[in-house]
Amino acid sequence: MKTLFLQAPSFDGFDGGAGSRYQAKREIKSFWYPTWLAQPAALVPDSRVLDAPADGLSVDETLRIALEFELIIIHTSTPSFPTDARFAQLVKAEKPGVLIGMVGAKVAVDPRGSLEASKAIDFVAREEFDYTCQDVAAGLPFDQIDGITYRAADGSIQHNADRAMIEDMDGLPFVAPVYQRDLKIENYFIGYLKHPYVSIYTGRGCRSRCTFCLWPQTVGGHRYRVRSPASVIEEVKWIKENMPEVKEIMFDDDTFTDFRPRVEEIARGLGQLGVTWSCNAKANVPYSTLKIMKDNGLRLLLVGYESGDDQILLNIKKGLRTDIARRFSEDCRKLGITIHGTFILGLPGETQETIEKTIRFAKEINPHTIQVSLAAPYPGTTLYKQAVENGWLEPSRTINLVNEKGVQLAAISYPHLSKEEIYHGVEVFYKRFYFRPGKIWEIVREMLGSREMMVRRLREGVEFFHFLRAHEA
Repeated sequence: MKTLFLQAPSFDGFDGGAGSRYQAKREIKSFWYPTWLAQPAALVPDSRVLDAPADGLSVDETLRIALEFELIIIHTSTPSFPTDARFAQLVKAEKPGVLIGMVGAKVAVDPRGSLEASKAIDFVAREEFDYTCQDVAAGLPFDQIDGITYRAADGSIQHNADRAMIEDMDGLPFVAPVYQRDLKIENYFIGYLKHPYVSIYTGRGCRSRCTFCLWPQTVGGHRYRVRSPASVIEEVKWIKENMPEVKEIMFDDDTFTDFRPRVEEIARGLGQLGVTWSCNAKANVPYSTLKIMKDNGLRLLLVGYESGDDQILLNIKKGLRTDIARRFSEDCRKLGITIHGTFILGLPGETQETIEKTIRFAKEINPHTIQVSLAAPYPGTTLYKQAVENGWLEPSRTINLVNEKGVQLAAISYPHLSKEEIYHGVEVFYKRFYFRPGKIWEIVREMLGSREMMVRRLREGVEFFHFLRAHEA
């Protein structure tokens, strides 16, 4: 079937394509690549990936394109599902015979509820859905496809056997050619990455057991299944030869640094190619490995510190202590590795005192840039179960993780700490971290280094101040 893999239109700046722990409008407008759609698209001949939010397409513009296809597969999430379902209904109203499916963590954990929410949705794919999408596009009967829940001809909802996890990661085709074919790479930008950049996965799953993290608990699993170093190097080589405008490669695996000998082998291969690259990392990588990475083109690490309180780190099963994170951060500073640090407010055990402790911790380790998120109890995660069992969530059928403009909301509250206090902790955190003479001078010095960085940081600064004002309101 003529197949469209779609990131449906939503609110401005919505980052629905990322394999991140939450989807919302960022403090600074950002777009990650829709890798989770590009990967199955690479398996389906003559398919197309359309990322409406990144392309700035309206509902009407997207609808006109969607009507050209026989099969539409929409990537959805808990925050975007209502608007995604409405878009599916618009398509069905214009073209009743079109087949519409949804993929993503939201439908993976609630397949029946997702189908019951809208008759416009014909099926949802659970687990890893790459080969599931391939089977659907090839026209296999629904009752012969593992990993789907679908609406039968009589209107009943059928739930097929689970799809086996993918073991041969090298068997998946490269996503970079799909990026080049279907996407406008200049539309993808992240405040802490060079522009333009490309992000790819070198494996799936995460061995860590963080209670809040969405994808390992819903789609990817806790076994880290990886591509061979040769496969990774070959795709980067393809990017270098065919997308010469790319200034940085981002490896978006949940924790790229988990298997250190493999990381060191990949790093040496990247060094031979002479590319600049960044990756996600846990704050426990030893100095020796960091040095090999840095010596072979590593520029930046995206590090999930989450909290500056050891008890909270224990509560969320982070598998990390603040003293280890401090040593890691100092090692990165010595080696000249830039860090973008992420923190979360409102995790189990949070108090006004621990928020203060985390702010002080962030200022002490001083990443170059930070992202402060609110604890998001996504269905399917341990954090969600804890929140329900302990009454941290208000009794409601709807979990409001973002507002109508896409700004993340505090969904969890505690007897000693309200949602409002947690929510407004975000702007306090940002102000105290960034509005320091040393940090301001650090950013100004970076801006003085090039006109391009000057223009970029000024634009981001305006967006950031708008975010703070909106958040305070």
